[in-house]
Amino acid sequence: MARGIDHLVIAVHGLDHARSVYERLGFTLTPKARHPFGTENSLVQLESCFLELLGVYDPGDIPVPKPGEFSFARFNHRYLDRHEGLSMLVLESADAIADAGAFAAAGLQAYLPFEFGREARQPDGSTAKVGFRLAFASDPFIPEAGFFACQQLAPEHFWKPDYQRHANTARTVSEVMMIAEAPSDHHAFFEGFAGVREVQATSAGLTVETPRGRIRVLTPLAATAMWGGAVPVGEFRTPRFAAAAIGVADLAAARMALDRGGISYSELGGRLVVRASEAMGMAIAFEAV
Repeated sequence: MARGIDHLVIAVHGLDHARSVYERLGFTLTPKARHPFGTENSLVQLESCFLELLGVYDPGDIPVPKPGEFSFARFNHRYLDRHEGLSMLVLESADAIADAGAFAAAGLQAYLPFEFGREARQPDGSTAKVGFRLAFASDPFIPEAGFFACQQLAPEHFWKPDYQRHANTARTVSEVMMIAEAPSDHHAFFEGFAGVREVQATSAGLTVETPRGRIRVLTPLAATAMWGGAVPVGEFRTPRFAAAAIGVADLAAARMALDRGGISYSELGGRLVVRASEAMGMAIAFEAV
């Protein structure tokens, strides 16, 4: 079964600062929330997908994973020892237990499904319990990127129209981009992870068209051609996610939001491109959809 983009995890050192940056980018953010394993987040809800700004508030609360488990918190804590930015790609799941089995059947490194819940503040100030069941996968040749599928257990308490209205008119994640010296080495992993049989391969890299958004794995040269100087390709020693394109309903409104927020950007290929250094380590392109 093909899986579309569910959300992007953006690991940051200071969640309050990251929230202010993303507000200046024209996004509406949910209130901060804490996980029961030492991390905290604030979300940008889009249409059936979202961005997750993630920080670590107490490393002492991060548990050591048991055999067969993958630790979301531990991975991001270690990621933040080296970088800020797009640490994990998350795809949608209707059945995380089945997806864990599908990952294993596809020859990927799969893990025991993980389930947790947390309190979510509603737009009216009340709180409600939301829950998630996760199926992780990993590729030993991509050690600095995390991957999992996410099943919503209480979507009626999660998705809120008030949180989905943005000054920049953001609607969806239309693309996520990884940099790799040899993109073709990762063909089988992305095919199995996304559940997509037709992966386009060119000299520039791989393109995976999912039911929601595309995944690109590009060479450093191709990434520079597409993103200009927005991505510091010289800092990428191993395959790692570098950028995302956000589809907006009104590109002029997105431009106005960036100008109001004092955010520097360039115009490249019909997109408004914000450098990674301006956006917590993940370059962002706003494009009309």
